[in-house]
Amino acid sequence: MASGAKTLASCVFCKIIKGEIPSFKLVETDLSYSFLDINPLAKGHALVIPKYHGEKLHDVPDEYLVDTLKVGKKIAVASGLENYNILQNNGRIAHQEVDHVHFHVIPKPAATDTEGLVIGWPQQKVEMDELKALHEELLAKL
Repeated sequence: MASGAKTLASCVFCKIIKGEIPSFKLVETDLSYSFLDINPLAKGHALVIPKYHGEKLHDVPDEYLVDTLKVGKKIAVASGLENYNILQNNGRIAHQEVDHVHFHVIPKPAATDTEGLVIGWPQQKVEMDELKALHEELLAKL
């Protein structure tokens, strides 16, 4: 684990980082660890995890997040991926199953629903006045 990083003794990803659980490691840096997913959505599906234990994206220091994205990019390039998804979920209802921030690098080899990430995109109609009010509210908090 990187110095100063928090850990959770029961976290499966922390155990993988420490070598307590075997993995098919791809790239390891001082801040990140990546490996092949054992339940892939497509051949080459990989996970990239920060060595800092944080449950949600906002819990992890920026330098760890920057490094994880660099590692994800390296995996996508090395795999020769033309079409792929980088996915990161926060919270159970957002489909997060392991309470340690992680990024999926998911190849999308064909335009089918049989391999790779399959998602819906339920766009909603919104009134411009409502969007303007939300914009102003968020700007005030940023």
